[in-house]
Amino acid sequence: MPLLNSLCFVVLISRCHARSLSSSSSSSIGAAQPVLSSHLAGKTYSDLYELSVKDPETFWGSIAKERLAWTKPFDQVTDCDLSSGKINWFLGGQLNVSVNCLDVHVAKDPDRVALIWEKDEPGTEERITYRELLEMTCRLANTLKSYGVQRGERVAIYMPVSPMAVAAMMACARIGAVHTVVFAGFSSEALAGRIQDAQCKFVITCNQGVRGGRIFDLKSTVDKAVKSCPSIRHVFVAKRTNNSVPMGKLDISLEEVMAGQSSVCAPEPMDSEEMLFMLYTSGSTGKPKGIVHTQAGYLLYASLTHQYVFDYTPGDVFGCVADIGWITGHSYVVYGPLCNGATSVLFESTPVYPNPGRYWETVQRLRINQFYGAPTAIRLLLKYEENWVKKYDRSSLKTLASVGEPINHEAWEWFHNVVGDGRYCQLLHLFLSEYQTGGVCIAPLPAEPGAEIRPAMAMRPFFGIQPALLGEKGQIITGNDVSGALCISQPWPGMARTIFGDHQRFMDAYFKPYQGQYFTGDGAYRTEDGYYQITGRMDDVINISGHRLGTAEIEDALDEHPDVPETAVIGIPHEIKGEVPFAFVVLKESASENQQAVVEELRHLVATKIAKYAVPDNFLVVKRLPKTRSGKIMRRILRKVAMQDTSNLGDVSTLDDPSVVSEIIEAHKHYRSHAAKK
Repeated sequence: MPLLNSLCFVVLISRCHARSLSSSSSSSIGAAQPVLSSHLAGKTYSDLYELSVKDPETFWGSIAKERLAWTKPFDQVTDCDLSSGKINWFLGGQLNVSVNCLDVHVAKDPDRVALIWEKDEPGTEERITYRELLEMTCRLANTLKSYGVQRGERVAIYMPVSPMAVAAMMACARIGAVHTVVFAGFSSEALAGRIQDAQCKFVITCNQGVRGGRIFDLKSTVDKAVKSCPSIRHVFVAKRTNNSVPMGKLDISLEEVMAGQSSVCAPEPMDSEEMLFMLYTSGSTGKPKGIVHTQAGYLLYASLTHQYVFDYTPGDVFGCVADIGWITGHSYVVYGPLCNGATSVLFESTPVYPNPGRYWETVQRLRINQFYGAPTAIRLLLKYEENWVKKYDRSSLKTLASVGEPINHEAWEWFHNVVGDGRYCQLLHLFLSEYQTGGVCIAPLPAEPGAEIRPAMAMRPFFGIQPALLGEKGQIITGNDVSGALCISQPWPGMARTIFGDHQRFMDAYFKPYQGQYFTGDGAYRTEDGYYQITGRMDDVINISGHRLGTAEIEDALDEHPDVPETAVIGIPHEIKGEVPFAFVVLKESASENQQAVVEELRHLVATKIAKYAVPDNFLVVKRLPKTRSGKIMRRILRKVAMQDTSNLGDVSTLDDPSVVSEIIEAHKHYRSHAAKK
């Protein structure tokens, strides 16, 4: 089909009513019906969803034909069997992902802005058009080819959020290489483990990174990693700063070589089910898992969810502040927005640099329309005065979104009422087992016109997603007002295909727990109205005297206290009860002098909201929680501290600030000392 045909789709427009929400209220949306393809035009959201689960071949086939630019049309929509872990979509078809993300837009509007690089220092942003990004991609692709990168070979990308990092991903896609982006905060050991598992032959990195007003070395980390990686042939080094770094015999100065390369590179036609990228889960123990995503299905799902979940319309500035080293960044900073011809923001800095107003100053300056962040960052910003938000113009915003973990009601209310002035949709998006699903699976949008949005709730399955709740014995739980293990009953195009080099591990983790189902790893509650509330990871469940309770539920109760912006609850062994909750609590500065009273109020809150048995045996007040640079709380460290097993904390190099560990250990020593005197 002609390239421009991939642009021929109609978008959904939705707005939120200008009214405030309380924790018990909901809002409604006024949305036009989506037109996903000419074949599906005129159908309501309900009709479309029903078709997507009852006749996925017609649904996905008609969308893929019109939405993507194919080198060779596919002749079979799907060939899947969840019981055996066989997942295939759009068989016989060929395309190139970079063509769909770049060339189709250059052909129509080459000077449209593709990326706004929001660099660490406010006011120093750079804009890159689709033509410039295509030229950068082609020069980089030709560079890779000139140094021997072949189709199907793995390339590690260890870079900060930047246009060059996006071009590196696109360059790999253009020549058929498989990229594995490693978060640029990981240690040399973590990087080496991923390079070794993926059998990478090449690394693309930067001399240094810049974040939060600090410069940190990247090249030296790569140097340490490749010493134990004999497969590496070349390391391509881009310049983020003007500081020089030692260059060895494997090292190539990327910009210098790119300058001599052609700005045209013929795209490699790729089969729909060939590997596009691998992304490693950041598990704290065991061998890293390289989750594999393929070409057409992943791109289609990322594109569709980006448009309809986030209410994206042409001309919008889309601001997802995730790092590209995570699946959120892959799907909603790079592939989804670029496939849709959007302007995507690359956020290099932190929520509090140079001050806690950074996000909202950026929204004002860049006129961001959709803002997509993490509940962790929202809870962090809760500790600061509202003036850090209100001093900036946020009127450009039409959608607010959060992802990554359940969000408590206080954070939801603050996000909606303070950041959004009660005027914008705040949407909780759950990736579920995020690396594996490839994109949002349950979210408030899309929906029928006038449909409600409930605070802090994921709500509705996306097209093609058929949720099921299962009990401990593997039985499907029917009806509403019920809870269980959240599974998905049929395949969808964006789902992962395997774990690299270990398909049995893939089967054991996601398909073996519940036969014939894909197990997300999450627990969920289905409300009386049939909406879905994610209750937390199933492995974050405490068994207290036979009562199974998710730690997220306790955290949600604790976080409702007005002086508590953030908590983390873990389970520790108890000789009588089996397990008991241990709560780590961050207080607002105004409450620091009244800790004991707040703790007593927290005990009462949990007893009232859940039950007396759910009240944590221990409350440890800390200044902050141990988090990775992506905002994930490192709970294994909290568990070791709580159990007084701090002699071997394991790798803490991925923490945003490793000094937080000693702070928490000292706080715990003081806590134990004080308790012993009672």
